[in-house]
Amino acid sequence: HLRQRASKHHRSLQGELLSILEDSLNQQDKISPQSLLAELRQRGLRTPKESVTIVRKDRDGR
Repeated sequence: HLRQRASKHHRSLQGELLSILEDSLNQQDKISPQSLLAELRQRGLRTPKESVTIVRKDRDGR
């Protein structure tokens, strides 16, 4: 079916696969950062507050 679809759209197989992937990504619901954070908190997931310290320690250790 993929070959037929690619031929119908005048694309290579790779081009058709890329088009399918792009269409899929474009159709996904967009979520705001605030909504994502609220959903993560609702699920009990937390972000470590010490991440800045960890990154700085790693950076300064180089």
